[in-house]
Amino acid sequence: MIEEDIRLLLGKLSAKSRKNYSDALLDLHIHVGQEHALYHLWMEDGLAQSQLSERMGCEPPTLSNMLKKLVEYGLVTRLQDVNDARISRVYLTEAGRALEQPLQEIWRKHQEKLLHGIYPEELLLLRRLLNQMIDNLNV
Repeated sequence: MIEEDIRLLLGKLSAKSRKNYSDALLDLHIHVGQEHALYHLWMEDGLAQSQLSERMGCEPPTLSNMLKKLVEYGLVTRLQDVNDARISRVYLTEAGRALEQPLQEIWRKHQEKLLHGIYPEELLLLRRLLNQMIDNLNV
C-alpha cells in the first residue's frame, strides 16, 4: 500500500537525517536535542525550566536530565529565581553562547545536504505537504 510506503520512506529519512545530524553535533560534543535547548536560550536567556520544557515540547524530567548534562558540559547554569525560589531559571554560559555560530553552520550544511537537487517550487510543495501531514496527526 502506498500509505505504508510513505510511512517507511519517512521513517528511513528520519533515521538517516538524525544519524547524519548527530554525527555533525559530535564535533561540538553535544547530542541531538541538546542544541534545541540552547536555541531557545539564545532566543531568550534565563527561561524558567518549566517554560523551556513547554517550548521544547518535552516532559520536565526529560529536560531536567538534559540540563544536568548541559551543566556538566559547562554550557548552561541553573539558578533559583530571585523572586520565587520554587522556580529554576536556565542561563547560558559563555561556552553555551559560543556554540550559536557553529551550530547555525551545522544546521545550514545539514539542510543544504538534505535539500540538494530539490527545486524551489518543489520545496514549496514539500513544505506544504509536510505541514499538512503534521496537521493530520494533530487531529
